[in-house]
Amino acid sequence: MALQRRPILQSAALVLGAWAVHGPAPAQADAPRAAPGATALPEVRLAAAWRAPAGTGSTATPSDHVGILHLDWAAGQVRIAAELPVDGRAHGLLAEAGGGFLAVASRPGRWLLRCDAQGQVVRRLAMDHDTPTRTLDGHVTPSADGQWLYTPETDRSSGEGWVSVRDRSSLARVAQWRTHGIDPHQCLTDADGALLVANGGIPRTATGEKRDLHRMAPSLVRLAPASGELLGQWRLDDPRLSIRHMAWSRRADAPLLLGIGLQAEHDAPEQRREAPVLAVWNGETLRIPTRAALGGGYAGDIAAGPGGGFVLSGQRVHRGVLWHPEAPDQLMTIAELREVCALSPWPLESRPGGLVLGAARGVARWHPRLAPAMLAWPREMTPDNHWVALS
Repeated sequence: MALQRRPILQSAALVLGAWAVHGPAPAQADAPRAAPGATALPEVRLAAAWRAPAGTGSTATPSDHVGILHLDWAAGQVRIAAELPVDGRAHGLLAEAGGGFLAVASRPGRWLLRCDAQGQVVRRLAMDHDTPTRTLDGHVTPSADGQWLYTPETDRSSGEGWVSVRDRSSLARVAQWRTHGIDPHQCLTDADGALLVANGGIPRTATGEKRDLHRMAPSLVRLAPASGELLGQWRLDDPRLSIRHMAWSRRADAPLLLGIGLQAEHDAPEQRREAPVLAVWNGETLRIPTRAALGGGYAGDIAAGPGGGFVLSGQRVHRGVLWHPEAPDQLMTIAELREVCALSPWPLESRPGGLVLGAARGVARWHPRLAPAMLAWPREMTPDNHWVALS
């Protein structure tokens, strides 16, 4: 897959609710390239998952990998610092202290592995050896105190959603809680340490294929951190909007908001394309702030954006969009990149608010007040939906 003929990265200044677009003219190149000023910016290490062809010609078959990507803005290149073949597609990743990370198999996932800062496996969990046997749904998150890990899972015989509480070191299950829904996908903790779980709500076969979409029942649930007791459950009016990925806003002078990326599953293609891609939870209510259709009804990923907002990747319409709480009924296009999906906050402590975005042929860097830049992949590779910055 190639980038669009004119890949675009827009710089944006957000002042008192007005959307003002500034910055350089759109990039005009067939392949990503570094932007002027990139030499002054720090390098970035990302834990990522990708698929790459193995072999040549008609015998080429795709192979799945997890590893570490080194983004060198000064040199204008991406380097694969570590690469590990894995059995099947990986999905969610979690950065750990010391520069290592956890990687989770995609639904229906059968493995969870820990890698060190060099990308070498130091612990592996095979779900076939877990009792009771369930499959992972693609994500893992730590408890508020850092002692435990939470993994959303599915009982494939009943379709029931579960969260396993796992020992941080051994990865062994020490407790298990129902998610009060089906198809749990991602979970995060809130300021009180409670667990928030996105029940995607899609009925699936034992091998993970969607079925009976008229029976969808997505919900956001809040569970007590010590017991798994149900503390609250929220639903949207439209049950065909699957609740998938989540991110907390980042703004010190405003209440925290939970942004939730939505994926539409309506029968009619035009209804899916026009569907909203963002829901926001403020601790009390779950609502859709904008019906703007820029995201094409499918948010592949979501990350905190500038000013307490969120950036979402409209993967199927090749567009990155920004939502800001001072203009809650709007979305703004910040990037037009083929198959844009993986998002991660750009680790620039002196000037927060930027992101790195993964796309079909390279990685883009976006910041509301700095020049954008793009780097090409070092070889043919297709990044997965998520990645995470490492220390």
